[in-house]
Amino acid sequence: MADNPKKKIAIVSVCSLLLVAMVVALFTTRHGNGNTDGEQDVSASQKSIQTLCQNTDYQETCVNSLTSSGSNSSDPKELIEIAFQAAIKQIRDAANNSTVFHEVEKDPRGKEALESCRELADRAINDLQRSFDKFNNFDITDVENILADLKIWLSGAITYQETCIDGFEEVPGDATEKMKELLKTGMEMTSNGLAMVTGISSVLQSIGGLGSYTTTSRRLLSNNDIIQIIGNSDDEMPGWIDSNRRNLLRSSKKKIKPNLVVAKDGSGNYTTVNEALRNIVNIIDKKNNKTFVLYIKEGVYEEKVVVNSSLTNLMFLGDGPTKTKITGRLNFIDGTNTYQTATVAIQGDHFIARDIGFENSAGAEKHQAVALRVSADMVIFYNCQMDGYQDTLYAHTYRQFYRDCVISGTIDFIFGDSAAVFQGCSLVVRKPLDNQDCIVTAQGRKDLRQPTGLVLQNCSFVPDPAYYPVRNTNKAYLGRPWKEFSRTIIMESYISDSFQAAGWLPWFEDFALDTLFYAEFNNRGPSSNKTDRVKWHGIKELPAKRVKRFTADEFLDGERWIPRTKVPYDGGFIFPLPKKDPNVKYSPQEPEETKDLGQAKDKSSFVRKDPPPPSPKKDDDGDHDDHHRHHHDSPKSSHNDSPASVPVSQIAASPWMEPYAPAPTTNFHASAPALSPAASLQPKENLSSFQKMFSGIW
Repeated sequence: MADNPKKKIAIVSVCSLLLVAMVVALFTTRHGNGNTDGEQDVSASQKSIQTLCQNTDYQETCVNSLTSSGSNSSDPKELIEIAFQAAIKQIRDAANNSTVFHEVEKDPRGKEALESCRELADRAINDLQRSFDKFNNFDITDVENILADLKIWLSGAITYQETCIDGFEEVPGDATEKMKELLKTGMEMTSNGLAMVTGISSVLQSIGGLGSYTTTSRRLLSNNDIIQIIGNSDDEMPGWIDSNRRNLLRSSKKKIKPNLVVAKDGSGNYTTVNEALRNIVNIIDKKNNKTFVLYIKEGVYEEKVVVNSSLTNLMFLGDGPTKTKITGRLNFIDGTNTYQTATVAIQGDHFIARDIGFENSAGAEKHQAVALRVSADMVIFYNCQMDGYQDTLYAHTYRQFYRDCVISGTIDFIFGDSAAVFQGCSLVVRKPLDNQDCIVTAQGRKDLRQPTGLVLQNCSFVPDPAYYPVRNTNKAYLGRPWKEFSRTIIMESYISDSFQAAGWLPWFEDFALDTLFYAEFNNRGPSSNKTDRVKWHGIKELPAKRVKRFTADEFLDGERWIPRTKVPYDGGFIFPLPKKDPNVKYSPQEPEETKDLGQAKDKSSFVRKDPPPPSPKKDDDGDHDDHHRHHHDSPKSSHNDSPASVPVSQIAASPWMEPYAPAPTTNFHASAPALSPAASLQPKENLSSFQKMFSGIW
C-alpha cells in the first residue's frame, strides 16, 4: 500500500494536540497555588465532581455516588471508573433485595419475572464491568472504537434494567412500582455513565479529535490510518473476524466445513440443537476468535434454544430459511413473560446465522410470542426467516445487522432497543385477529443518549396474501413508539398499498409523540407518499446529510466489522439521492437529534429539569382505553411490557412464505456508491469546563 504523507501528518498533529493538552492539564492540577494539603485535595475533587456531573440528567445522584466513595481524586478518568463501580454495586444490591422479592415470588408470573430480572441484572452488571475494564485500559490509537463500544454497552445496561421492570407489568399488586424504586438509582447511575462517555465524544469533537457526522469522516484513527502507521496488510481482519469467517459468508455451503452437524435423521453428530450447544461449551477454544460452525441440516427442530453469552463467535448454518427451522410456541397467555417466550435467544457476541428459519407457532390468539430474541453485540443474520404474529423479532440490545431476511407478523413484530440495520429485507404483514390492526415496528429507546434505533433500508413492506383482502379493515402501520425516545428510520424502501396514509400509530394518547424520532427518506411504492402522514412533532423531514448518520457505516460503526465477513453490505446510501425540492420544508435540527453523539449545542438540554412523562395508565380490566383511536386501531397494550394484550380468537397459519424470498439487490449497488466525505480536523475554541477537563486526558 502506498503511503499517504498528508494523512500521517494529520494523525501526528492530532496526537500532538492531545499530548499538549495532557501536559497543560497536568501542570494546572499540580501547580495551582502550591497548596498540597488535604483540604486542597478535597476542594479539587469536589470541583472535578461538579464539572463531571454537570452534563448528566441526574446530577444529584451523580454527585452523591462520587462523593460517597470517599475518594479525593480529581482525575476525571478515575471518577468515571468510580461511577461505573457505584452503578454495579447499586444494581447488585437491588437484585439481592430479598424483602421485596419474597412477596413477588408468591405469584407465578411474579416468580418468573423475578428470575428474568436476576438474569437481566447480571447482564447489566456485565455491561458496566466490561465498560469499566475498557475505560481503564483506554488506548488513544483506538479512541473512537472504544467510545462506540462504551456507549452501546452502557445503553445495553440501561435496556436490561428497563426490561426487568417491563417483566413485572402484568404481576398483580404494586410489584412494578417496587421494582422501579429498587432500580431507580441504578438506572440513574447508568444513564449518568452514558452521559459522561458521550460527553467525552463531545470534547474530542470540540478539539478536532472526532469528525461531525454532518461534515466529516467519523474516525480520527481509522483502520487504514493505523495500517499505515504499524504496517498491517490491507486485508487484515478485525480482531474478532478470522479469515475462515470471511470465507464462510462468501462461500457456498458445499465449500464450508462445519465443526459439528445437527441432523434430525441421525446423520450428524447430534439430533438436536441443544445437545450440540451443551457439547460445544466443552469443545470450543475460547482463547482464540475462530468461528465455530454448527451446521443444522434440513428439518423442523422443536426446541427452545439459548446461545449463552459465553458462546461467542458461533455460526448457525442451515439448508435454507424455509428448510431448516427452529420452532417453539411459548407465549404470554399461557403464562410466560415476553422476554422468556423466545424460541431462540442469542446472547453470545459476534454470532452469525445464515440460511435458517426461526418461528414461534403459538398463533395470534396467544399474544406476545417471540420467535427470535437477539441480545448480543455485532451479530449478523443473512438470508434468514423469522415467523410469528405478535412480537416476532425482539431486537433487544447492542449492534445488529440483518441482510436479505424475511420477517413476518402482525403487531409490533420488530421491537426492542438495539441499534439494528435491516437491508434488503421483506417485512410481511400477516392476517391478524378480527379486532386487531397491524404494526411493523415498536422501538424502545429509553434514554436520549442511547445510540439505538431501527433502520430499515431498501426493505419491502408487503402483505401476506391472506392479509391483503382485509387491509382496509385491519389496518397496517409502519410503527408506534414503545418508549419515550423511540427512534425508527425508513429509507430507500418499498411501501405497498397495504399501509395507511397516516403511516404511524400512537401507542397511547399523546405518549412520546413529541419525543420520538421517526423519519422516512427516499422511499417508493404506493404508500410512500408522506402528504397525509401524521403531523407529530417527532415526525421529521430530513435532508440527506442528516439521514446519512443512520446509514450502516455510521449508525452501526458497520465498516469496522461487517464488510470483511463478505456478507452483502451497503455502508451508505443504496440509491441515487433525490433531487433537492425547494418546496420541502425540513425539520429544524434540535439538540436532541444528536444528543447520543455528544453534539447537543444547548447545555441546558442535557439537564432533565422535570421527570419523564408518566407511563400510560391502564383501565381496570388491564387494557388501555382506546377511545381516542379510530374504530380499527385495536392493538391494546401495556406501555411497559412488550406489545400487547387483545381479546382474540383462533386463527390458522398458512404456508405462504416462499413467494416472499428476498429479491436480489445487486442491481442497485452500482448506481449508489456509499458516501465518503472528506475528513476534517479543525480545533474549536471556547471549550466548556467539562471539555477543558477532558481535553487533559487525551
